Amino acid sequence: MRTLAVALAVLLAATVVRAQPPASGPSGPADLMPLPVEVVWQSGRLPLDAKMTAATAGPADSRVTEAWNRALTRLQALGVRPASARPADVRRATIVLRWQNAGLPVQAVGEDESYTLTVTPRQATIDAPTPLGIIRGLETFLQLARSDGGALHVPAVVIQDRPRFPWRGLLIDAARHWQPLEVIRRTLDGMSSVKMNVLHWHLTEDQGFRVESKRYPKLHEMGSDGKYYTQDQVKDVIAYARDRGIRVMPEFDMPGHTTAWLVGHPELGSGPGPFQIVRTWGIFDDALDPTREDVYTFLDGFLGEMAGLFPDAYMHIGGDEVNGRSWNQNPRIQDFMYRHQLRDNHDLQASFNKRLYEIVTRHGKRVVGWDEVLHPDLPTNIMVESWRGPEALGQAARLGYDGILANGYYLDLNLSTASHYLPDPLPAGSDLPEEARRHILGGEACMWSEMVTPETIDSRIWPRAAAVAERLWSAASVRDVDDMHRRLETESQRLEAFGLSHRSGYVPMLQRLVGDAPVEPLKTLADLVEPVKHYARGQVREYRSDTPLDRLVDAARPESETARLFRRQVDFYLKNGPDAAQAGDLRAALTRWRDNHAALEPILDRSPPAAEARVHSRDLAAVSRRGLEALDHLASGRSAPAAWVQDAEKDLAIARKPSATELELAVLPAVRKLVLAAAQLDQLAAQGAAAWNAKIEEQLTLPR
Repeated sequence: MRTLAVALAVLLAATVVRAQPPASGPSGPADLMPLPVEVVWQSGRLPLDAKMTAATAGPADSRVTEAWNRALTRLQALGVRPASARPADVRRATIVLRWQNAGLPVQAVGEDESYTLTVTPRQATIDAPTPLGIIRGLETFLQLARSDGGALHVPAVVIQDRPRFPWRGLLIDAARHWQPLEVIRRTLDGMSSVKMNVLHWHLTEDQGFRVESKRYPKLHEMGSDGKYYTQDQVKDVIAYARDRGIRVMPEFDMPGHTTAWLVGHPELGSGPGPFQIVRTWGIFDDALDPTREDVYTFLDGFLGEMAGLFPDAYMHIGGDEVNGRSWNQNPRIQDFMYRHQLRDNHDLQASFNKRLYEIVTRHGKRVVGWDEVLHPDLPTNIMVESWRGPEALGQAARLGYDGILANGYYLDLNLSTASHYLPDPLPAGSDLPEEARRHILGGEACMWSEMVTPETIDSRIWPRAAAVAERLWSAASVRDVDDMHRRLETESQRLEAFGLSHRSGYVPMLQRLVGDAPVEPLKTLADLVEPVKHYARGQVREYRSDTPLDRLVDAARPESETARLFRRQVDFYLKNGPDAAQAGDLRAALTRWRDNHAALEPILDRSPPAAEARVHSRDLAAVSRRGLEALDHLASGRSAPAAWVQDAEKDLAIARKPSATELELAVLPAVRKLVLAAAQLDQLAAQGAAAWNAKIEEQLTLPR
């Protein structure tokens, strides 16, 4: 465990941005994330040193005090040691926090989070309508801090900022794979850094019931394997989140995904039982019985207890993926459907949701559910979370339902950061009328936990969730993927310093695979592979909740930054036709990767846990060799011979084949672009560079 002092030093080292030479006037940092609405750079800078003082002005709110204490701790770790900790006079203080209104007792959707940050050579002020704006503004202020010759300062600037959407969430599935409190806390720290404001806590599943119920203790005692949050722990998380401007919304998924409920209370089920905690993944038959009054009596008691535990105004009831088999096989349920003229299971579930809506509403909460809860019989003050996409979300909004988008933000699919950054709850060109647009409240990144453990979850959430956070905070026009990646690198360092392990956990996992052997050759390979996408891992082998997740595929990052940057280099190299001045870096990288197999193979021979990497190590060597040959052909000024192109494509096809490792070689598309360019070099002059590159890109995206 790192000491607090070391962690804080790392945090502030990551927070400082290296000063850039000004082109004309002061130059601003390039790494604010999310990007504010308006940034106007001014002349000069504000020193942060031992003379630094602070003042506050506004109605009493402990969240402002806590936010400033956290900021001060981070500044102190950089060596800024104020001579006095006492509040200063507003007129003479270095930093002034000024808010107009007291915060609501329970943070609400749409509560004002705007702020104005003004930095002059004499003073920094954060002005906000509410304490939430102060919390958001302080994060921006800390992102501005930079070191110049060892002295800390903030450049003079005026920032006007406010969120585009009021709902900017992150779903943590703690039910499939248990996530202990330290994971939740450090996740909240990361969320606050990027101005996310909703923790969607998925607490019940077929694989686990993760919250203590004092009224129905069999739920957690028999449905959790002993891994659940006590009510005191839940209260601590809610308080921790509130201090960071984050709401906590619980999800109790029903009527499907409820096997863990039925272990302790089989009388609630549609099937005969007995029931056991599910150890595998998928959609299962077990479901609550929607036809019995005692089920609703039970749910009234349980949800009433949870409504008292979770102060947020919203409660998520799930409502997704009910296959209906247990209903179809129960004669009594079928008779109920006939007598009540319910046409199908969708109507039956709608009748269940209607009763559930009445219960949740009676306990003072608003119902949230996945797309499947939509039904003409249900009132429009239910909120829809759409996994189906913006079109389905828009249809719900047209009907008058509030909604948030989850589709496009599923972090467990191991997709690229850009694929999560570009989807928008309100896509450009949407024909939604203004009235319907007001019902689109935002979105949530989703971390479903079938394939993550407490050791690996950070690497699946961060830093990609920061890109989703920017999509939901910043203007719709902020869509420059390259600029996002540039800023994301610095934000990733900040996040790591909060105690998140998406960077620091990588090499130790690789080292375990090779034991005492040097880890660098394996890291060179691991830097260039990615887990297979979507749900492909489960198609290769059966996974269970007790399956160890400690292989190379678990250590590998969802997106290879090395491969992404190499692809950019290839694009620049070919942009105006092969550029000899840029070929050297490409050649150096490909040479290093080609030769890595010779260094890695003897390590794999004596490291059984890492041995499965051999196939990718061989493929990387072969692919890199073809890349080097392609560079030779491109340097010659003549198209590569057809026979060479055919052989090279065969080697690349071998490397593309699905593997039992559940990994894919991320550098393949970039090398194939070099091969295609070498094959068609003689067409460059006739087509022109732009058309030539476009044709190659088209060939890259064609099915193979």
